[in-house]
Amino acid sequence: MHIVDRRLNPSSKSLENRQRFLRRAKALVQGAVKKASESRDIREVLDGGEVSIPIDGMNEPRFRREGGIRDHVLPGNKKFVEGDYLQRSGESSDKGDQSGGDGEDAFRFMLSRDEFVDLFLDDLELPDLAKRKLAEVEQEGLRRAGYATSGSPANISVGRTVKLAMARRAALRRPKSDTIMLLEAELEVCGDDSRRLSLATEIATLKAKARRIPFIDPIDIRYRRFEPMPKPIAQAVMFCLMDVSGSMSEHMKDLAKRFYMLLYVFLTRRYRHVEIVFIRHTDSAEEVDENTFFHGPASGGTMVSSALIAMHEIVQSRFRPADWNIYAAQASDGDNSYSDGDTTGRLLTEMILPVTQFFAYLEVGSSGGGMHDMSESSLWTTYQQLIKDGAPLSMRKVSDRGEIFPVFHDLFQRRSQQEKVAS
Repeated sequence: MHIVDRRLNPSSKSLENRQRFLRRAKALVQGAVKKASESRDIREVLDGGEVSIPIDGMNEPRFRREGGIRDHVLPGNKKFVEGDYLQRSGESSDKGDQSGGDGEDAFRFMLSRDEFVDLFLDDLELPDLAKRKLAEVEQEGLRRAGYATSGSPANISVGRTVKLAMARRAALRRPKSDTIMLLEAELEVCGDDSRRLSLATEIATLKAKARRIPFIDPIDIRYRRFEPMPKPIAQAVMFCLMDVSGSMSEHMKDLAKRFYMLLYVFLTRRYRHVEIVFIRHTDSAEEVDENTFFHGPASGGTMVSSALIAMHEIVQSRFRPADWNIYAAQASDGDNSYSDGDTTGRLLTEMILPVTQFFAYLEVGSSGGGMHDMSESSLWTTYQQLIKDGAPLSMRKVSDRGEIFPVFHDLFQRRSQQEKVAS
């Protein structure tokens, strides 16, 4: 069987070689993608773009001959000695030092939108995803499903085919080759003409019958049969809670929306069966659609507990904790009504955290504040006390666009089992 790949090659490049290159240089390219993403807008990330990796990372593996006697014939020169830096064709003479050089060549590589996003999201995952009630059965993988009378030659079952052929030959009494050989040997030494005639007639009859009953008949051939193997998919839901009150400046709202846009891209690309619930709040909370969540204007006071109550009610009505993996991501400037602090802490401790697999809190600040330079807000202080009491919370701060990508990557990076136990 021959498989011909007729997919169009991107930008006149060999698709097979391109994918081979990405697999071989994955660590280098992935590092370059993360570095490039820090200075990009989310929309620019989704468009892909150019990344560069050190030329040293492009070395091909090769065999080397060790030991033995080797003769080298080297042409002499008056300009270079061992260890000199040889500049490339067309390279300026002042690039790098000729005795080793500080300059470093870089290999520039264009990545498509899908390649860029896939590499950025490759080592991210939803933490502690447990197999609870199965959401949908997704066909993934193959399993043996008996035998069939037709199929690919590569799937021929030799054992089953030979077994059926033997049964057919036995049922039809096909002459055995050993029987014919014995009769032919007897014919050679027989001196009785009548017996020789009888033997010759019998041999001719047996050979004719053997030709009519083939050793392997097409009806004997059996092919191994495979069918898609249903693989259970765990149910998961992500609650996106965003503060849109009057204390949130346009810059803060922009940071929160960029974080949620990145989270939305991550969930929709990495998981096929993850529900996303959008809740925005001021002094009251409401569940909204995606467009309203990212673009709808809102203003008012701040009551964080209203968002937690709305999330609790939705969980009780639609997402039974025993059946669903529940996650939550909250973005706020940290401002909260003074009288609402204890209520927020109690709701988290008693209702939200016991049913969630992971709760991430992102505090957004004014431009230029730095990730760790912002003063502690009332909400940050409340959550910090919960963490001291052992609550499974993850908290980060951002104040500039360039901090969103490393913070997001830190929150959702793939963790080993030891790290999960330790955390």
